[in-house]
Amino acid sequence: MKGMSMKKTSLFSVFFLTLWILFAPFAVQAATTNAFGLPDFTELAEQNNKVVVNISTTKSVKRSMQPQFRGMPEDMLRFFFGIPGNPQGPQGPQGPQGEAPKEEIHSLGSGFIISEDGYILTNNHVIDGADEVIVRMRNRKELKAKVIGSDPRTDVALLKIDADGLPFAKIAKDRPLKVGQWVLAIGEPFGLDYTVTHGIVSALGRALPDDTYVPFIQTDVPINPGNSGGPLFNLDGEVVGINSQIYSKSGGSMGLSFSIPIDIAMNVVDQLRATGKVERGYLGVQVQEVTSDLSESFGLEKPMGALVGETFPDTPAAKAGIEAGDIILEFNGQPIVKSTDLPPIVGVTPVDEKVKVKLLRQGKVKWITVKLASLDKAANVAEGSGGGFSSNRLGAKVENLSEKQLQDLKIPFGVLITDVEGGAASKAGLRSGDVLVTIDFKAVRNVDELNKLLKTLPAKRSLPVRIVRNNRSMFLPLILEK
Repeated sequence: MKGMSMKKTSLFSVFFLTLWILFAPFAVQAATTNAFGLPDFTELAEQNNKVVVNISTTKSVKRSMQPQFRGMPEDMLRFFFGIPGNPQGPQGPQGPQGEAPKEEIHSLGSGFIISEDGYILTNNHVIDGADEVIVRMRNRKELKAKVIGSDPRTDVALLKIDADGLPFAKIAKDRPLKVGQWVLAIGEPFGLDYTVTHGIVSALGRALPDDTYVPFIQTDVPINPGNSGGPLFNLDGEVVGINSQIYSKSGGSMGLSFSIPIDIAMNVVDQLRATGKVERGYLGVQVQEVTSDLSESFGLEKPMGALVGETFPDTPAAKAGIEAGDIILEFNGQPIVKSTDLPPIVGVTPVDEKVKVKLLRQGKVKWITVKLASLDKAANVAEGSGGGFSSNRLGAKVENLSEKQLQDLKIPFGVLITDVEGGAASKAGLRSGDVLVTIDFKAVRNVDELNKLLKTLPAKRSLPVRIVRNNRSMFLPLILEK
């Protein structure tokens, strides 16, 4: 019995040893993954650092006055030193025709090669105003670059160097980014060439001030001055964005970095290569966000779409019949979730192309067709007396507007709010100086009409109110208490 027991134990030992030999590699691999949980970036960096380039620029500017001359009378400077430009001064002219001398300012940035024949992508602000642009390759070879074109609105610039057979970056196509996805940047922060940093996608579709045509990719990748224009890679080694901006109080990385989506950039590239300039679609509306209160007043189950606060005259929107108060839900087959979704979609839509627009008008879905114009060619649209009135129901004092006031405001009708006393007007966010145009899509042509209208409107229900504030049209939700 004792021998039999030992034999069984031996067989079991052989069996478990065999299983261990077969499955140990997988067990070790799983343990490694669980222990670290991070991808290996070494191969990704090694394969792509040769497509990243250093960009240095030179710009000539007028030399500022030397510290020892500051505070001296300008006439004396002109006579004795020729500063800033007296050809008769004893020291002679300081430059052409006595102009102040110029000095060269140098700056650094990043870029990346997108074709084997030498096309390079970078930021517009990297090369803006430069007299000379030099590209330094991975092998330290330096080449003078020609600026094919640039687009300040998207901060994209296209360069060309005289070279062939170059390695070039793979551009991501039809592979949408997701929040939490790993990304990697290669660039020249503070001139430290080929620096690799990594992080995750923090948010998508970020709208920044003065950058309404770019839905930025936000990441926590450490980006610093000098990274501008460099590529942002996914784990497949494809470029998904161009590193463009950082948010920082110190000038260094704070984990808030913003990149231009590569599809936006490549749309610009295609136009720059074809014509040397960018033509952007123009609709002709002013939009605002649909808040939860406004969504209720417009009959929506949840906030969505872009609310048209104003349609500018003689624009594609006006010709197509888009009206103030319409909520654009879909444009050219793409859903509009937030108001900031609309401008970049309109911007990349070809000019003179007819597109379908889905909108909500007074609770009913409507489809219209609009033919976009060119933004650069579009008209530059500039973004009372008597009849005192006080309404306890509205909680505001109003008065009629003169014809001249209406013409100056570029609106056909409305009444001026002179004082907000409280109640419904205050809760809705109305202010003194606002011009009340419509309530619940009903026109407010004068004080008398407003008085009559207020008597008919329902209480305790959110009603959309259109106003003009600082020459801009917008909607607010109004709830009458009684």
